[in-house]
Amino acid sequence: MATYILVHGGGMGGWVWKYIAAPLRSAGHIVHTPTLTGFGDRHHLISCDIDTAVHATDIARMMECEEVWDAVLVVHSYAGAVAPLLLTMAGDRIRRVIYLDAIVPMAGESVAEAMGFLSAEAVVGLRAQHAAGQGPLGAGVPDQVRKMADIEPQRMSADRDAWVFRHLTDMPLSANICAIPVGADAITHRVDYLGVPHTMMHPMHARADALGWTVHQLGGDRDHMVHVGDPDAVLTYLIE
Repeated sequence: MATYILVHGGGMGGWVWKYIAAPLRSAGHIVHTPTLTGFGDRHHLISCDIDTAVHATDIARMMECEEVWDAVLVVHSYAGAVAPLLLTMAGDRIRRVIYLDAIVPMAGESVAEAMGFLSAEAVVGLRAQHAAGQGPLGAGVPDQVRKMADIEPQRMSADRDAWVFRHLTDMPLSANICAIPVGADAITHRVDYLGVPHTMMHPMHARADALGWTVHQLGGDRDHMVHVGDPDAVLTYLIE
């Protein structure tokens, strides 16, 4: 039996792990699927004060309250930017890390810069707005995902596609533009990186490889939402 902590990506929530968590629990494993502050069922808490440090603290405090030890940490997409700081806060409670097509951050950069969404100048301007109590609270993730899906539909059944879009919420813009305090190069745990062919994360795959992480390409007709569209492909790497 193993303990898993599954941390979602942008615009999602703990709900997105439904098709991963259920079979893991059926197999007798303990599974935690926390929702980060300002996302999903905690979207009502969105503010311009939420950053990756808040999200790392969300998970660290959950681990303390649930008395989690010897866990497998699985991070998807945005959560890759949260993992390095989390590992400095609660790394003794985690034995293995899996990045699922996730962001591989460098210290000092922002998620928006790492992903090429915004220039450094634009990020500085938005930070100034937030410091003045102005500017948008949300990053506009639902609209972005819908536009991307119009160009390249998500590779999953129609029912699951509709399910994802029913649950999408925005995420705090502040989490996308804050300076990441701890970079991925600071991680000393074993890291497996699971990449897919249909994704905007290819530069992150290269970063993972450069860090010496074990990079697995899931291949096939799989995309960034593989944990919903083809969960069995992910479960193969989660279950030791």
